[in-house]
Amino acid sequence: MPDPRLSSLHPGDSAVIRGISAEEALHHRLMALGFRVGKEIHLIRRAWFRGPLQVRIGTTEVIMRRSDADKIRICPKPV
Repeated sequence: MPDPRLSSLHPGDSAVIRGISAEEALHHRLMALGFRVGKEIHLIRRAWFRGPLQVRIGTTEVIMRRSDADKIRICPKPV
């Protein structure tokens, strides 16, 4: 079974970041926003038609492309 990705979460779900597989520029940008292995992340909302995702990491809310969210491996948290 492939690793679950941030883009697979549903609104209201939480997960822990397991890894980021992105090109260097995106990886640095995500790190600057607080995306680090072991951090908890919450999906707030998904836009229609494969639009962007709104996520919360710590106290920061970020709108991100779904293609970027596909590069973040997660471990879903049980409800």
